[in-house]
Amino acid sequence: MALERGKLSNVVQVSDGSSSSIIACASSKKVYIKSIICHNATGTNASAQVYFVPNGGSVGTATEIFDVDVNAGETVLLEPAYPLVLETSGDSLHGGADASTINFLITGDKES
Repeated sequence: MALERGKLSNVVQVSDGSSSSIIACASSKKVYIKSIICHNATGTNASAQVYFVPNGGSVGTATEIFDVDVNAGETVLLEPAYPLVLETSGDSLHGGADASTINFLITGDKES
């Protein structure tokens, strides 16, 4: 199994009060998420949420895995002890924001 290493997505901006897919598994090629970078580029303190949504699932408290405060101008690095694995087409990671726009960037590996 060959892996592509590095950045898994471009920066994804999530507006306040919403959530958006920041990475998804396609063609059943496993995605190994090593870190999630959250940056608050605005002047308002906020919290950022990360949801691990299985194929056919939805964003909500049952799929929330991180909820972290991100002060204005601050960057937070989330590094799980083991990589998060998206393995079925449609599995995805979503980012959420409240009170401010949060930028998300995902690093890790994916099957090529």
